[in-house]
Amino acid sequence: MLDLTLQVWGGLFYLLNKVFLAAAERKPKTRWRTYAWVVYLIGLPPWVWIFVLKHNWIAASLEAAGAPSMFLGLAIALGYLGLSWLRWLDRGSLLFVILGICYSLYDFGGLVVLNQYLELAMAVGFLVGTYLIAKLRPAGYLWFLLMNAANAALMAREHYPWLVAQQILSIIFVADAFYNARKSTS
Repeated sequence: MLDLTLQVWGGLFYLLNKVFLAAAERKPKTRWRTYAWVVYLIGLPPWVWIFVLKHNWIAASLEAAGAPSMFLGLAIALGYLGLSWLRWLDRGSLLFVILGICYSLYDFGGLVVLNQYLELAMAVGFLVGTYLIAKLRPAGYLWFLLMNAANAALMAREHYPWLVAQQILSIIFVADAFYNARKSTS
C-alpha cells in the first residue's frame, strides 16, 4: 500500500509540475510557473524515498538536488532574480548530484548497471533543463524530454507502472511547453 501511495503522490505532483509549466508557456504573464515549482517541491519526498529504496543513488541525489533548483526557479518566478545568495542554490544542486554519483560508483563498484546510465541521463536532463527553464530558455524542455524518457525506462525496470505512465504523460506536456516556448520566442 505504501508503494502505491508513494507512486500516486510523487507521480501526481510531478505531472502537475509539467502541466503547469506547459500552461506557463501558453500564458507567460500568469502564475503558472510559480505553481509549477511549488507542486514539484510537494512531490519531491516520495520520489527520493522510492529511489533510495531501490538503491538508485544518482536519481535519489538528483531529486534531493531538485529542492535547491526548484527554490531557485521559484525565486526567479517570484522576481527575486538579482539576489546574490541564489547562486549557492545552483552549486548546492550540483554538489548533491556529484555525491550521488560517487556513492553509486562505490555501492556498485563502478558504472556496471544499466540503471546507473539511466540515472546519469536523468541527472544531465534535469540539471541542464532546470537551469535553462529557470532562465526562460525553451531548450530546457528538450533536456526535460531526456530526463523523462530515462526516468520512464528506469521506472519500468523497477516495476513502478504508475510512475511509467506519469513519465509518459509528462513527455506530452513537456513537448507542448517546448512548442509554445519556441513559438513565443520566434
